[in-house]
Amino acid sequence: MTATVSGWAEALAHHAPPAMDATVGRLVAVAAHPDDETLAAAGFLRAVHATGGTVELVVATDGEAAFPDAPAADRAALGRTRRAELHAALEALGLPETRVSWLGLPDSGLADHEEELTSALAPLLRPADTCLAPWSGDPHPDHAAAGRAAERAAPVGAHRFAYPIWMWPWLRPDDPTIPWQAAREHRLDEPARRAKAVAIERFASQLAPAPDGGAPILPPDVLAHFATGRELFFRVPRPDSAPAERFADLYADGADPWGTRTSWYEERKRSVVAACLPHRHYAHAAEPGCGLGGLTRVLAGRCGAVTASDYTPAAVAATREATGGFPGVSVLEAALPDPRTVPAGVDLVVLSEVLYYLSPTDVGAVADRVAHALVAGGDVLLAHWRGWPAEAPQDAAATHGRLLDDPRFDLLVEHVDEEFLLHVLRRS
Repeated sequence: MTATVSGWAEALAHHAPPAMDATVGRLVAVAAHPDDETLAAAGFLRAVHATGGTVELVVATDGEAAFPDAPAADRAALGRTRRAELHAALEALGLPETRVSWLGLPDSGLADHEEELTSALAPLLRPADTCLAPWSGDPHPDHAAAGRAAERAAPVGAHRFAYPIWMWPWLRPDDPTIPWQAAREHRLDEPARRAKAVAIERFASQLAPAPDGGAPILPPDVLAHFATGRELFFRVPRPDSAPAERFADLYADGADPWGTRTSWYEERKRSVVAACLPHRHYAHAAEPGCGLGGLTRVLAGRCGAVTASDYTPAAVAATREATGGFPGVSVLEAALPDPRTVPAGVDLVVLSEVLYYLSPTDVGAVADRVAHALVAGGDVLLAHWRGWPAEAPQDAAATHGRLLDDPRFDLLVEHVDEEFLLHVLRRS
């Protein structure tokens, strides 16, 4: 064992992960073996259920190879036992109606069946609002394989989180592979701690000595890591930019997916954007990701010309209709980082609720394009919700940070409130 409970407690105190939000809608949790979900996330599963969310489980293996030297008949019997133990654990957690999908893949062999696992997970994860799976950096190869498969199978519109298990006893808190910057913590109240303890006891096959008299799979020093009343999760960002077809689906049939025409958030944000623009008038603004044109109309009143653009034909058509009375507005069907979205010679670029949908590589390409296209002394305004959209590879802070750290831009305005982040930068 390489880490103590107290050592991890010190690390948690140092990193101070924010709380994990339990209002996640429909949660589908993936486990490599029966008991993974209970050890790592029992308290969180209870909390999701308490908020009115739906909890479903997908278990990749039956855990039949916990004792690899056992005869085949004994391994099969152990698999049946572990299935029954999981259902008993769910009952102890107050989740007896939880739907469990058993995939029956080989225990201790998921890495060799990763493609099959990915294919099996895809339809089961498709309806999820949130996907929870083992951390792909966990030192147990089955956990790592299950995490990788879940990352590939998760739908683009689902939030993705991972949980560690053998990280606790086998790694050290200063291991460079641990993504502390993406960590979230769930703290269990006393009823949840008691329920989790009882649920873990239901996995008697893992707590008893091995059939040959050896140590149990979960000895007391390992179990101590799961009795602290704290559960850790890692946000798993998308590795690439959100696909254009996702937005086409959201805008289908004239939808206003973010309520831009009616929500107070959007109305207030447009007013703050207008107030934060340093100049009364701009010659030519670019607005990639214009959506339905609400902010485009505001810019059209302050600019001689506006080049607006969006991913989808529906959004382009809506913006053209919304700005029909402004002769200086042109609307293109184009997506960042396409250079057409930011024409050369503009003196204002507005990037609102669009940049965090891009991969870090694409954000870098956009920064280069903006720096090239803006005239000297031109402004770029960034405004993004402070939450983290499911489709986004980064949150607002990380996305803004890319341009804030760029020496080609100077900071003029910073606005931070509980809902959105806004910066105005000037081209040096």
